[in-house]
Amino acid sequence: MFVACLVVLLLTMSGHGPVQAQTSPIKMAVLGDSLTAGYGLPAPAAFPVRLQKALKDRGIDATIVNAGVSGDTTSGGRDRLDWSIPEGTEAVIVELGANDALRGVDPKVTRASLDDIVRKLKARNIAVLLAGMYAPRNYGPEYAKDFDAIYPDLASTWKVPLYPFFLEGVAGDAKLNQPDGLHPTADGIDVIVKRMLPTVEAFLASRGEQRK
Repeated sequence: MFVACLVVLLLTMSGHGPVQAQTSPIKMAVLGDSLTAGYGLPAPAAFPVRLQKALKDRGIDATIVNAGVSGDTTSGGRDRLDWSIPEGTEAVIVELGANDALRGVDPKVTRASLDDIVRKLKARNIAVLLAGMYAPRNYGPEYAKDFDAIYPDLASTWKVPLYPFFLEGVAGDAKLNQPDGLHPTADGIDVIVKRMLPTVEAFLASRGEQRK
């Protein structure tokens, strides 16, 4: 009995054994298109990688899977959802819709696809953060009104947090976009991460409470 107690005491003092069990990193994924896949950028400059580093710098341990596919629409994201988001994922940032808007997809189709994505993720007990998108204004005010309303409406319906516009602070700034005017440069990605970080931190804090 004395020997057993001594072993436990030594393990405790040396920092080994079950008494030192640590909380594992939160497992995240970013389900998106070229904006998060890192189109035109070196892999370390992609949004999920930069976000993971920013969170680490803030003392938040997260492992983020880049589930972005260039050219993907909301329908494409929905159709690949099951295999794109690994088992054990606890939180997902959904960044989809830019390609729908560029192609003039009916907002009803975009809304239905995003609704399916959120529903399926919540059914897997995965927390969701919606990253919104605005429609280009060349399709007219009615299209823009219907499209822009998708994200806040779904966030309200599903009671999930919303970051209103993924490209906030970057869209339209030539210095922060690649020559195509659509995809952020590495500096542009850093601007997005910096602006979005408080929302992501609050999102993960909420998820952390559910872990307890």
